[in-house]
Formats: sequence, C-alpha cells, structure tokens
Amino acid sequence: MVQELVEDNLQTIVSGNDKVVVQYSATWCGNCRIMKPKFKKLATELGDIKFVIVDAEKFPESRKLADVSNLPTFATFVNGEKKNQTQTNKFDVLKDLVNEIA
Repeated sequence: MVQELVEDNLQTIVSGNDKVVVQYSATWCGNCRIMKPKFKKLATELGDIKFVIVDAEKFPESRKLADVSNLPTFATFVNGEKKNQTQTNKFDVLKDLVNEIA
C-alpha cells in the first residue's frame, strides 16, 4: 500500500519504518503521473517496504530529506537514513533502486 502525504511529516515516517521508498512528485509533472501507477504496483509486490508519495511543492521539509532537483525523484531510506536516490521515468531504474533495499 502506498501512503500519500497529507502533512509535511516524512521524517516521522522514515524514522518509524525500517525501509521506505519515496516518490517525490508534483501535480503538474507528466513523468510523475506516468510513474505513479508503476510505483503503486511495485508497492503491492513488496509488503515489507513502506512506499510514500510526497508532493515536493507542498511539503518542503519532507523534500529536504533528499536532493530533489528534478521530478520525479525516488529515494530509499533504511533505518532512518537515506540510502540512495535517482531521478527517472524508467520503471527498470526504479525497480533496481528498490531492489537495493529489498
């Protein structure tokens, strides 16, 4: 299951879960809309990892947890620390990123 942030509290989620994958996106971002269903599908395959979608424009504190300069940006966190990140619109690249912590 994917959680979409409704408040700027990603740090709390990252701290409270062993493994977290985040999609940073924005409503105007076409590649973000393309990747969102793929991100959600991946979440159904990996139940031991928390998947979160963050609107990078609405939640600046959450955005600070990764180096977000392009969208979509995907970041992985393990035990509260950022492990890796990538900016992509390719599912294979996203899957490789997630498999690093799976």
